[in-house]
Amino acid sequence: MNAIKKYIAECIGTFVLVFFACGTAAVVGCSAENGTGYLLTALAFGLVIVAMAYSIGNVSGCHINPAVSIAMLVSKKLSVKDFVGYVIAQFVGATLGAAVLMLFVGKESGLGANALYNDSIVLSLLIEVILTFVFVIAILGVTSKVENGAVAGIVIGLSLTLVHILGISFTGTSVNPARSFGPALFVGGAALANVWVFIVAPLVGGALAAVVYNFLSAEDQKK
Repeated sequence: MNAIKKYIAECIGTFVLVFFACGTAAVVGCSAENGTGYLLTALAFGLVIVAMAYSIGNVSGCHINPAVSIAMLVSKKLSVKDFVGYVIAQFVGATLGAAVLMLFVGKESGLGANALYNDSIVLSLLIEVILTFVFVIAILGVTSKVENGAVAGIVIGLSLTLVHILGISFTGTSVNPARSFGPALFVGGAALANVWVFIVAPLVGGALAAVVYNFLSAEDQKK
């Protein structure tokens, strides 16, 4: 598969994630007090993954998330060259998605940007590492067997919904550096100043998930 096509697919997928999922957060809100809006936001993120998995999954694998890409790199399922290409494409797609979203809802909506939990960098880093770890290890598990191909997109989408259901009340849930960067770039202020937390933590969580999953599955791979 032509590498450029993979990168374009990743760019499109991340654009859709930010425009639709962050857009839903911006429109309906993601406060725990707004029960319906909270769940709609969580579902939007999961449903985008399902839609993209079955549309661009056969082109690029539908990472649309640097945390997933770094897990694949650690698992030796992605080359360094493609990792760099994927991440650049994901950040470009997220930035374009946030830019287009801003035309409709304005930056005052927050664009679904993430925020520190109780102004704590440590707690925000910790929750994001945990959420990303759970999300990515689910991806590694369900994609490890070819026979899971038919349901992998649904499982991954539901896993992302799951981590959002818990994580929204803490940080808004990132688990995706590109998804966090796009909105923060246009919202500015604290969102941009703290975006490094939502870049570092998911990358750590993704890499950690790969290391743990590779360790747990090592015996099976030898058989």
